Amino acid sequence: MSIENFDPSKPVEDAASREDSTFAEILSSFEQQHADETAGGTVTGTIVSVGPETILVDIGRKTEGALPLARWRETEAGDPKVGATINVSAGPRNEEGFYELSTIKVERPKDWSGLQAAFAEKHNIAGVVAEQVKGGFRVDIGVRAFMPASRSGVRDAEEMPKLVGQEIQCRITKLDVEKEDVVVDRRVVLEEEQAQRRQQVFSELREGAVVHGKVRTLMDFGAFIDLGGVDGLLHVVDMSYARVGKAGDVVRVGDELDVKILKIDPASKKISLGLKQLLEDPWSLAARTFHVGDRISGTVSRLTDFGAFVELMPGVDGLVHVSELSWDKRVRKSGDLLKIGERVEVVILQINPAERRISLGYKQALGDPWEAVPQKFPVGSVVEGPVTNMTQFGAFVELGEGVEGMIHISDITNEKRLDHPKEKLAKGQTVRAIVLEVDRERRRIRLGTKQLEPTTVDTYISEHQPGETVSGRLVEVQGDRAKVELGEGVIATCQLTEAGEQPSANEQTKPAADVSSLSAMLAAKWKQGGSATGPAKEMARAGQVRRFRIANLDPTKRLIELELAS
Repeated sequence: MSIENFDPSKPVEDAASREDSTFAEILSSFEQQHADETAGGTVTGTIVSVGPETILVDIGRKTEGALPLARWRETEAGDPKVGATINVSAGPRNEEGFYELSTIKVERPKDWSGLQAAFAEKHNIAGVVAEQVKGGFRVDIGVRAFMPASRSGVRDAEEMPKLVGQEIQCRITKLDVEKEDVVVDRRVVLEEEQAQRRQQVFSELREGAVVHGKVRTLMDFGAFIDLGGVDGLLHVVDMSYARVGKAGDVVRVGDELDVKILKIDPASKKISLGLKQLLEDPWSLAARTFHVGDRISGTVSRLTDFGAFVELMPGVDGLVHVSELSWDKRVRKSGDLLKIGERVEVVILQINPAERRISLGYKQALGDPWEAVPQKFPVGSVVEGPVTNMTQFGAFVELGEGVEGMIHISDITNEKRLDHPKEKLAKGQTVRAIVLEVDRERRRIRLGTKQLEPTTVDTYISEHQPGETVSGRLVEVQGDRAKVELGEGVIATCQLTEAGEQPSANEQTKPAADVSSLSAMLAAKWKQGGSATGPAKEMARAGQVRRFRIANLDPTKRLIELELAS
């Protein structure tokens, strides 16, 4: 029974004769008829509450209507507010008893002529998805229509059953009045709406603005962020100042985040986004934190043939050049000493924040072995080590801890003149040498091996003892001292006067006596019982062969000291 068939002029007993008719049934019938009359039409409602997912709207019925918040955002700008009026289309009730509302502002054709007009002019029409069938859906648009699954706008098969019961906007793509065959397409409508939303959102975006978005898709090279109908690309290089291998290391699908619009290309509709640009540039922090000479620790992030990059803080890498890896100059590539991920200590050698460059030293953190060289290898000390390299002018000997000494070709041997060190030495050969010179500032140590070779002086010293009497020839006389040749290449020194005894000026300048005078003097001295020592000393001259007593032998200095034998 409908309210239109209710006639109050009829006798009450006629109405009462129907026992199953009550006022509640009449009211329910009235509401159902009212709902049928307004279904698919646009009504004006008032927003009574806004929830996290649903907006409740008073549409003038006993029960409010429910509008999904997502549907509001698809078609309306701004946030819904309680008390605002809105035009909606009311559908059937949902499981909670609310009328399902839609913001689709289209009417359903009321007859076949209306369908033909909508088909010819490609107008959008409203419909309700009645059921899911093989290959698609049955849609009620005033008549039964078929919507292929591929044109439903639903990508996942699992989501298709949720479309049943929803009011949709679609477009007629096939209409056969005689066979009452109608095919509709919802996907084309959604794509057009999305294009319109994209254009609207795109026109509102500005370079440099900070916007809120949601991660929609992840690729290794970056993440696509939904900015409310339009996607922007957040490339991995703009995710963090630290090195990022792939986008999934920083964000995940569904993450909501604020990003900065770096560039908008109106022609290609591409938007470049940045996340790290919202943070302080680490190089600004590095400029305030690091100073030349600082000793800091970092992680080896990358290795190359010319050096190693060390991460000092996220986004700040310094370079240790291969020449700064070791005091030993034999390092050919950084991988010979370091490994990626290794924690190392380095010293800052140079810093240039403007060019984003920091030069680091690895060997400096280990300590300079040359600081202790003068004490460890004093002049005159004997060292031993392998020959590491040879050149035309000499051979290099490793002394340990990155310190090398050089034996000049003239200091290799006494035997003969060499044209190249390889005539006497070989690479890898262990040699003993004496330290001849140390220059710490220039990092040079001069060595000699010939100085350790036995000489005729060494042989002579080894075969004699202090106190022995030997013969020798005076080769040079200067005042009270003389040089005496004891053998080939063996030169000694001799003190001609006793300690404290100095010859007079006349004696020093007195000409040498002839043989007859010398004989007369010796004879006179013998008759007087005197010694021949004094006159002999006075008469000492170059070329004389005399007898001497060894006063001192010094093997280290190769020194032989003599005195005249009595």
